[in-house]
Amino acid sequence: MGQEEEDETPAEPPSAATKKDREGEAWNLRKDRLILELADKLITGGDLSTKIQAARDIRRLVRKSSSTKTRSKFASAGVIQPLILMLLSPNLDAREASLLALLNLAVRNERNKVSIVTAGAIPPLVEILKFQTSSLRELATAAILTLSAAEPNKSIIAASGAPQFLVQILTLGSVQGKVDAVTALHNLSTCTVDNSSHVILDHKAVTPLISLLKECKKYSKFAEKATALLEILAKSEEGRAAITDSEGGILTIVETVEDGSLVSMEHAVGALLSLCQSNRDKYRGLILSEGAIPGLLRLTAEGTTKSQERARTLLDLLRDTPEEKRLASSVIEKMVYDIASQVDGSDKAAAETAKKLLQDMVQRSRNHVQRKAASCTCSNIKSP
Repeated sequence: MGQEEEDETPAEPPSAATKKDREGEAWNLRKDRLILELADKLITGGDLSTKIQAARDIRRLVRKSSSTKTRSKFASAGVIQPLILMLLSPNLDAREASLLALLNLAVRNERNKVSIVTAGAIPPLVEILKFQTSSLRELATAAILTLSAAEPNKSIIAASGAPQFLVQILTLGSVQGKVDAVTALHNLSTCTVDNSSHVILDHKAVTPLISLLKECKKYSKFAEKATALLEILAKSEEGRAAITDSEGGILTIVETVEDGSLVSMEHAVGALLSLCQSNRDKYRGLILSEGAIPGLLRLTAEGTTKSQERARTLLDLLRDTPEEKRLASSVIEKMVYDIASQVDGSDKAAAETAKKLLQDMVQRSRNHVQRKAASCTCSNIKSP
C-alpha cells in the first residue's frame, strides 16, 4: 500500500491535456495557412510594398516558431526564388527584408542553405558586400557566413569573389561584422577554385587578422579561427611577407604559442614553422628576437601531438648548427618532457610541483634569450 502511494504522481486533468493538443493543432493549421498566404503574396503579388511586408512576416513567423519544419515548408511553398529576386531591387527596404528572411530560412536548415545558393543568391549578395551602407553589408556578411557552413556551397561562394570583400570587412566592419567575416573565411579556407591549388585567401587579410588577434583573448574560438587563417597565409610568399611587415606580426603569433588554446597554439606554431622552413636564414633571427623559445619548449610537453612535433621541428631550425648545442638543447627538452609526462596525474601536489618546475625552466630560458639578445645588440654598436 505504501509503495503504491510513493508511485502515485499528480496527473494532468484529461481536459487540460486535450485542450493543449487542440490549441497545438489549431496553431499548426493556422501556421500552414499563413505560409501559403505569404508565399502567394511573394510569388503573385505585384505591389513591392506587399512583397516587403510578406518578407518581414516570413522572418517573423520563422523566428516565432523556430522550427526546421517551418523553414522547410516555406521553401516547399516556393518563397526562396522571389526573395532572391528582391535582393536585386533598387529599393533598400526590399533588399533588407529579403536578406533577413533568407537568413532566417537558412539557419539550422542545411537543405535550405543549398537551395538558396543553387537558386542564385550569391551574386546579389556579393553586390551588397560592395555597399557603403554598413547595415546591409553586414547582413550580407552574416548571410555568406551562414550559407558557407554547407559544404556544397563553398566552391560557389569561393569562386564568386566574396572572399576579397570579406577581407575588406575585417578592416571596415563593426565588431560583429569582423567576427562574421573571419568565420566565413575560415569556412571557405580549405576550398579551391576549379580544383586548382589556389587558396581562397588574400595576403591583404594578414594585417587585419594580426590586429584582431592582438585584441582578442588568445584562447578564444575567434583566435582559433584567426590563427588557422594565418597558418594558411604563411604558406605563401606574399602571406609570409605580410606577416613580417605587419607591426608586431611575428610577436603576436609567438604570444599565441604561449597563451593560446591547444587549437590556437597548434596553428600558431604551424605558421612560425612555415616561415622558418621557407627561408631559415631570413626568419630564424626574427622569430628568436621575439622570444619564441620558452613557448616552444612548453609546447613540446603540453601541446597536442601535432603541436609537439611542430615545436620540436621548429626548435631544430632555430638552433645554431654545432652538434654540441643541438645535443644540449635536446637534453633540456627531454627534461621538460619527462617532468610533464611522467608525474602521476592523480597526485595533485606532485603535478603542481612539476608545473612550477616547468614554468621555472621556461622562465630561465626566456631570461637567457633576453640576455643574449641584449649582448648581441651591444656588440653590434660601433664606437664613434
